[in-house]
Amino acid sequence: MVKLPDLVLEEREGFIIVRDDLLPRGTKRRVAAVLLKGAEELVYASPAYGYAQIALAYACKDADKRATIFTAKRKVLAPRSLQAKEQGATIVFVPTGYLTNVQAKARSYAEVSGACLLPFGFDHPDVVVALADLALSLPVKPYEVWTVAGSGTLTRALQQAWPLAQFYAVKIGKEPHAGRAFLFHAPELFEQAAKVNPPFPSCPQYDAKAWRFVKQHASPGALFWNVGR
Repeated sequence: MVKLPDLVLEEREGFIIVRDDLLPRGTKRRVAAVLLKGAEELVYASPAYGYAQIALAYACKDADKRATIFTAKRKVLAPRSLQAKEQGATIVFVPTGYLTNVQAKARSYAEVSGACLLPFGFDHPDVVVALADLALSLPVKPYEVWTVAGSGTLTRALQQAWPLAQFYAVKIGKEPHAGRAFLFHAPELFEQAAKVNPPFPSCPQYDAKAWRFVKQHASPGALFWNVGR
């Protein structure tokens, strides 16, 4: 197993930023490892622009496991699916690629092959615990925390780590399970890039979409968790 570097904190424009964009594939790469135990092949159903598919590909490569990614069929492989493939993942195209259909095909494959099917957004109790432990490893106790919310896994884990903090999350797609976080709604469609970008590398379909709301509504000294670039 590859040892990953520690989290990095940085002050930018009056806010505390968790700079996990400094690690290739970021925070999800860190926590994907807890889902790899006891399985040689990991299966994931991903939107074409989904970020977890790359994190899984990296984590499986780190641990010498096999990653199989199901995604909607496209004429040209989406950039993040291509990155996952470059890291050794097998990409399986699904015609009529609504996410529900992609998930059904991935589930059927896992049942037949005996591979381990991972939940959307890595929304698993062990991942929540791993994320909370990551947060508690930081030398801060923030009073206000901002994230994006795809599945909502990250904000719920941070709520567990910092129960006294106020939480805000920015919805970027489907309705997330965001715990007690106050939700803002990104104006861009899921596959669209953020129209307002932070002053550090950030994933344009994910974390970057929170920055406009951080700038407009966050208190000085609030913490923003940047999952990746």
